[in-house]
Amino acid sequence: MPTHGSLSKAGKVRAQTPKVEAKERTKLSPKSRSRRNYQKRIILQRKSGQNWM
Repeated sequence: MPTHGSLSKAGKVRAQTPKVEAKERTKLSPKSRSRRNYQKRIILQRKSGQNWM
């Protein structure tokens, strides 16, 4: 059974990619988080979870 690609080339693309520093993320304030949840649940009538449609 032939293999798909050789092991000597493993990780080539990731090694070539330039390193990008992670940006600092800020958390939402509790008030704006509650407002977003209200809009999703009540106004848009979305279900929780990944199947939100």
